[in-house]
Amino acid sequence: MYPVVGDKVGVGCLAASCLECEFCKSSQENYCDQTQFTYNGIFWDGRIIYGGYSKFPVADHRYVVHIPDNLPLDAAAPLLCAGITVYSPMKENKMLESPGKKRGIIGLGGLGHIAVKFGKAFGLHVTIISTSHSREKEAKQRLGADDFIVSTHPKQMEDKKRTLDFILDTASANQSLGNYLELLKVNGTLVVVGAPDKPMGLPSFPLIFGKRTIKGSILGGMKETLEMMDVYGQRNITSDTEVVKTDQINQALDRLSRNDARFRFVIDIAGKFAKT
Repeated sequence: MYPVVGDKVGVGCLAASCLECEFCKSSQENYCDQTQFTYNGIFWDGRIIYGGYSKFPVADHRYVVHIPDNLPLDAAAPLLCAGITVYSPMKENKMLESPGKKRGIIGLGGLGHIAVKFGKAFGLHVTIISTSHSREKEAKQRLGADDFIVSTHPKQMEDKKRTLDFILDTASANQSLGNYLELLKVNGTLVVVGAPDKPMGLPSFPLIFGKRTIKGSILGGMKETLEMMDVYGQRNITSDTEVVKTDQINQALDRLSRNDARFRFVIDIAGKFAKT
């Protein structure tokens, strides 16, 4: 749904693009060579883009997204980044129309926890793949994951070989993908999501290993983002967040460095939502 005057709206990772290239014209603005990001980007005239840290963000109407009335602003905001990042590859790989399929998620952070909720909402069997068992209880009891694999446990990895149809890699840490490929069924797909400078990088074209495919995915176009927000609104899917005031940012960053976020920090620039 396109926003109209009076709607709750948000602006995601994209602030601008050329609007003239083949990608912009096909609603794939995220692949435009002149894409400008909303956070710490350098605009064409040399100005820094402050995005959500600005008192009055300015954006072309094309990049303004309608937020359904039933979704709180603080819990909906991360969907414009993490939400579209996991929605886009799931849609592309037809995981939204495959109830019962088995999907693995590497990492249980800001992206991973939304991917769990989204997968369960569409009837998928969801397995979390993590380097330790510390979040197993949380993954299963709080988020509803069906299974949990510790990737550093050789027997667990061996027991789960060729059991997954699809794997979404949401982890930011440097890692080898070889062991994860063994978890895929023949003809299965592993998608690496995130920023282009992610430690493992994002493949610019599919890589085939023994009939298993590795793909890269970054964000999604604006048409897809609008669609995603409507779907999340219909299914009441939001991000789990902690709202912090501006004077709590350093503490939040410190907690992030210690992997102590559940699961997204939202900064209350206007001072209207954060608890004292």
